[in-house]
Amino acid sequence: MGSIGIEKLLLLGIALLIFFGPNKLPELGKALGKGIQEFKKASRELTENIKEGATEEEKKS
Repeated sequence: MGSIGIEKLLLLGIALLIFFGPNKLPELGKALGKGIQEFKKASRELTENIKEGATEEEKKS
């Protein structure tokens, strides 16, 4: 797999600018940030639940 270089990021940025326009990009960025934040929160909670379940199982043994 290839890595994402400056050229690809620049091309992606230009495509987003053309597709969404300059007025929508801040809203799009904010929504993307919130989505990533929610994903990380859910991932943390799931990890904590799994660890708690494993600890409870160890106590039962």
